[in-house]
Amino acid sequence: MKRRTLGAASVMMALTGLIPTAFSQANRDSAPAWPTKTVRILVGFPAGSSPDIAARVMAEALGKVLGQAVIVDNKAGASGNIAAQQVAQAKDDHTLGVVINGNLTTAKVLNPKLPFDPGTNLTPISLLASAPLVLVAPASLPAGAAFFAAAAQNGEKWNYGSVGNGSVGHLGTELLKSKVRGLNPVHVPFKGNPEVVTALISGEIQMALVPPGLVMPHVKTGKLRAIGLTTGRSALVPDVPSLTEAGIRDFNLDVWAALVGPASLSRVAQERLHSELQKVIRSDETRQRLFMQGWQAVGTSEEGLRSRVKEEAAIMDRLITQRGIKLE
Repeated sequence: MKRRTLGAASVMMALTGLIPTAFSQANRDSAPAWPTKTVRILVGFPAGSSPDIAARVMAEALGKVLGQAVIVDNKAGASGNIAAQQVAQAKDDHTLGVVINGNLTTAKVLNPKLPFDPGTNLTPISLLASAPLVLVAPASLPAGAAFFAAAAQNGEKWNYGSVGNGSVGHLGTELLKSKVRGLNPVHVPFKGNPEVVTALISGEIQMALVPPGLVMPHVKTGKLRAIGLTTGRSALVPDVPSLTEAGIRDFNLDVWAALVGPASLSRVAQERLHSELQKVIRSDETRQRLFMQGWQAVGTSEEGLRSRVKEEAAIMDRLITQRGIKLE
């Protein structure tokens, strides 16, 4: 009898120890997996544009580590805000977006009627890549300080291009105009940077701030002239001087691409995305592929991206107010 009592107690103790373990394993096994289907990354610019190139490099690499297809879907228009709005309104964990500076920093300031709020309707995940902008002109125009002298002499007879109102190319050129006496070219918006480059080569416009990956091949063949970088000298384009070297003071600007999701993006998806994305961004293969396309890989935390947005938004908001910039 004594042995039976001890035996029962031993069995109960064993079961007591096993049951929580079994339930814990079951809970882990039943935790929602992500992704469970194809992940779609919306890009608000045409195929072949700089943000599109960054998105496609990341999509291919992410697809390998996530074990699901990751596709890029171009929804060009409104300086990238059409795609950003669709991401903001998505109700699933499988719709993401690659956005650039303006979509997160100035879109709502420029358009208070924007049907979404980038600050509350989008979940920041990470910066992906950054690059200086190159001030580019037709090859027939002079370089360095002589370029700015010619620009000042021509005033509103010259045009400059960008991918639309509120884009980094638009606001960056307006910032440049505030630094250079007499510089006053007229803004001509285009659907995407490939169209801006075409307009530069044809002479339709006389200047533009464009990511280096799109214009340096044309600079090397003599179709375009690189006037200077909007940052200090860069390994991406080591032969191009900075605008500071052309006499422009207190001017520093880059373009960046970031991955975002809808506000409803689950924590499971956010954590998996961030973990795998940082591995991808740190890989030599991804960094080299981005570098060859004119980007430098950059990975941040969610808070790191929020801080970058806040800092840049403060600068651009002042510019928009001071120069009375509005959507046309």
